[in-house]
Amino acid sequence: MREQQRSTGPTDEPVVASDAEEYISPAPRVSVQAFCETAETAAAVQAAAEDRRMIKAHVRVQMGGMAAAAEAYRSSPTPNVICLEAEVRGEDVLAGLDELANVCDAGTRVVVIGRFNDIVLYRELLRRGVSDYMMAPVKPIDVVRSICNLFSAPDAKPVGRVIAVVGAKGGVGSSTVAHNLAFSIARDLALDAVVTDLDLAFGTAGLDFNQDPPQGIADAVFSPDRVDTAFVDRLLSKCAEHLSLLAAPATLDRVYDFGADAFDPVFDSLRATVPCVVLDVPHLWSGWTKRVLVGADDILIVAGPDLANLRNAKNLIDFLKTARPNDRRPFYCLNQVGVPKRPEIKPSDFSKALEDDPVAVLPFDPQVFGTAANNGQMIAEVSSGHRAAEIFRQLAQILTGRSEAKRPRHKFIPPMIDKLLKRGRAVGS
Repeated sequence: MREQQRSTGPTDEPVVASDAEEYISPAPRVSVQAFCETAETAAAVQAAAEDRRMIKAHVRVQMGGMAAAAEAYRSSPTPNVICLEAEVRGEDVLAGLDELANVCDAGTRVVVIGRFNDIVLYRELLRRGVSDYMMAPVKPIDVVRSICNLFSAPDAKPVGRVIAVVGAKGGVGSSTVAHNLAFSIARDLALDAVVTDLDLAFGTAGLDFNQDPPQGIADAVFSPDRVDTAFVDRLLSKCAEHLSLLAAPATLDRVYDFGADAFDPVFDSLRATVPCVVLDVPHLWSGWTKRVLVGADDILIVAGPDLANLRNAKNLIDFLKTARPNDRRPFYCLNQVGVPKRPEIKPSDFSKALEDDPVAVLPFDPQVFGTAANNGQMIAEVSSGHRAAEIFRQLAQILTGRSEAKRPRHKFIPPMIDKLLKRGRAVGS
């Protein structure tokens, strides 16, 4: 049993992070069969099977408890994990496990869900080789945590936090935000990071970082059998002390149609070796972009202050909240705010419609952003004291879990941005 597991046996529970912030390593490709006695537990296990961290696992839920499990495996091989619900008392639980042991393969791991807070039973379960004991009623995240932790080293530190950045609409500057965010994570937090450009046809990461690597992510995606940590490492281009780039080819010599899981081997290799991976996700909706967003640890949606962005951001957030019920909701930021003479939707109206405040509001500043883009530099390199550079530093802290999002003091917009908005309205009047 591992100390970080929340619902393990009749001991004092350790202090752990909230469900939304706790890191749980994804489960590998394993088979899991659950034998439940109550509809509530069966529903929790089924919901856990749909969690993003269980996407590779094959989960089957049945009723009947221990007796049904013992009967089922008399004539069929056992899976990698058996999850058993037992409502009976301790001696009956142990008797049922002894019967199951006669038909269970040696390498199978067993998780028991019980209702009795009995330290003697707990110790006996461990002595018999049970991998985990959870107290009912269980939540889906409890089941996810238990099964995933069976396949992660007890002392392994979480690596490979994946942050996906996507635009609510084309042309809102999501790539610029993603690249500056990754740069700030590497420079200001001294955290090794890889920015991954997923727009293979038109990606701009190479231009923004003034890099022209001969290899990149296309070499990995089109050679999945060769992908491992060493192969992916050779494809990385060094941008700064703690920052590397997995660049897009940005050529049109082939069509970039992918299956939903095409990028999985690349992400698995990056997760294994890099503390932070920032994904620059193009604005399109396909099987693989949907899978990328659902599978990320955190998501930042970049939106412009207009109606189409508001609608698209709401659609994205609503979908992702439903698809990721055990994760914290996606963040969103507003970009290019305060364009002179352009009618804009106020940040406060975005907050009301999306039922959440923007994590950042970036002012429209074509001089600084244009200079950085044309020079192949980040905002902090052009003007380290610029307000946008400070915003990117704050975003880096929030999205890596180094700090919490703070509400702006004046309504929903910082004073400087408020002045820009007022000036824009005055010019347009």
